[in-house]
Amino acid sequence: MADIITHRRPTAAPPSTLPRVRTVDTERPWIWLAAGWRDMCAAPLISGFYGLLAVASSFMMVAGLAMLELHYLVLPMAAGFVLVGPVLAVGLYETSRLLERGERVTPVAVLGAYRRNGAQIAGMGMVLMLALLAWIRIALLLFAMFYSSAPPALDQLVDRIFFSAETIPFLLTGTALGAVIATTVFAISVVSLPMLLDRDTDVFTAIATSVEAVRRNPRTMLVWAALIALFTAAGLATAFIGLALAFPLIGHASWHCYRDLVGER
Repeated sequence: MADIITHRRPTAAPPSTLPRVRTVDTERPWIWLAAGWRDMCAAPLISGFYGLLAVASSFMMVAGLAMLELHYLVLPMAAGFVLVGPVLAVGLYETSRLLERGERVTPVAVLGAYRRNGAQIAGMGMVLMLALLAWIRIALLLFAMFYSSAPPALDQLVDRIFFSAETIPFLLTGTALGAVIATTVFAISVVSLPMLLDRDTDVFTAIATSVEAVRRNPRTMLVWAALIALFTAAGLATAFIGLALAFPLIGHASWHCYRDLVGER
């Protein structure tokens, strides 16, 4: 009897649910900043509103912590601004999206952006808020460990923390732990919020795409993270006034980062 050979058609691998992620060179972050600056100039009122909102929120945060006698948390909370900044900049992403499409930018259209894919944007906001709460909890524990007897007063905060030899262990520990949290948040959010605004997708897909963008472009993302940290630090160092420029610039540039890294639908 002749052997009967059954030929089976090879099973195709299921298509990936993630969009295509591009590999770009390390010069691209400067191009994103240039594009962000053009968007700021094209929509000065919207950009200025978000910039002033960042400044006003920072002053209110300092005043609130001072009233609660938690002034020693001013610096951790200021650093935590980077963690929740992406979700606060959704209106800036929408402004850049409208400008890119040649559509009119209006306050109604920009504020309405939060309703597009709102549940998923809110979910990503919760993820970032949990990261902020974790950072604040760590900061509280560090202050309790190193300043259990007397936390520094508001007028002595900078001198006691940055210009005192006895606080070197505190700075090293806080910087190391903060870097872990900041790196994680950057990896999951660098393109996820603009993607949730631009596409009908979910938080998990957006986070996975963001992590993939960082994995495929480690050097470029390192440059971009350093620029974000530099501009934010400059804004904080100028008693928050510099955030009026830094926040909208980074927000607009982040939209162009997303468009450059994530392929078309």
